[in-house]
Amino acid sequence: MRRRTPPPPAPLPQRHGVDPVRVRLPAAGPWATVREHLVQRLSGAGDGVVEAMFDAGLVVGADGRAVPPDAPYVPGMFVWFHRDLPDEVPVPFPLEVVHRDAHIVVADKPHFLATTPRGGHVAETALARLRRELGIPELTAAHRLDRLTAGLVLFTVRPEERGAYQTLFRDRRVRKEYEAVAPYDPGLTLPRTVRSRIVKERGVLTAREVEGDPNAVSRVELAEHRADGLARYRLIPGTGQTHQLRVHMNSLGVPILGDPLYPEVTAPARAGDFRRPLQLLARSLEFTDPVTGVTHRFRSTRVLQAWASYDRWAAGQ
Repeated sequence: MRRRTPPPPAPLPQRHGVDPVRVRLPAAGPWATVREHLVQRLSGAGDGVVEAMFDAGLVVGADGRAVPPDAPYVPGMFVWFHRDLPDEVPVPFPLEVVHRDAHIVVADKPHFLATTPRGGHVAETALARLRRELGIPELTAAHRLDRLTAGLVLFTVRPEERGAYQTLFRDRRVRKEYEAVAPYDPGLTLPRTVRSRIVKERGVLTAREVEGDPNAVSRVELAEHRADGLARYRLIPGTGQTHQLRVHMNSLGVPILGDPLYPEVTAPARAGDFRRPLQLLARSLEFTDPVTGVTHRFRSTRVLQAWASYDRWAAGQ
């Protein structure tokens, strides 16, 4: 099998910890110029936006020089540019570094902070914030954690080692343990392993369980419960389907507190509304380092708010 040639290095520096956008032109198409292709490809940017970028010399080639507006279309050509950053409300919670060495950074991410740039969350992400604060522009995420979920995330320092750490997650050689606060059901027999088939369709907010061979496996254990009807659960995912733990907890009849999607979709919170966070925490990560051979065990020290003070969490304080 022929190996794909890696793209050339970005000729533009990062801005606010965010990489420039890289576009590779398709092998064939009806476009006469590079600009024609980008105007069609980036049609959602708005009328005249792409044209203005070319006029200002903001689209560059691999040599760092501005691509002229009339530059002919070249199949396979790479171009770069910086997107306009969206207006983002800063997430007012600390991103704590749990571990840092020459190869990895492990951070304890707060609720509401996205892991990597996506959609309307670009500079206000864990990756961009760490690049700025630690001065490591090459930092990349080895995996992702939902924006609404708090807890441990692994980042890699050296681009050439990223694949080795990503393979750990792909091959399920990382033991991940989560913690959740949800209603207590005395009739629910635990511990148990939940197996189901979960699908997540593009453009649909929620994932759903369907008939078929299981592709999602979660171990659910009761850690403790109390008289006010709440319980603390230990969740150990055996797979990594989108929203898997949230879907499985909901299917057991004990949806996680603060979940805006399960059991039903609620109106999206306005920007800057950081009340009643989802009570789900990526508590621990354990793995053998594929580069150094060291056995790592990391644990978040966060306490889920609804367990510490349900009344304050419910009041949005």
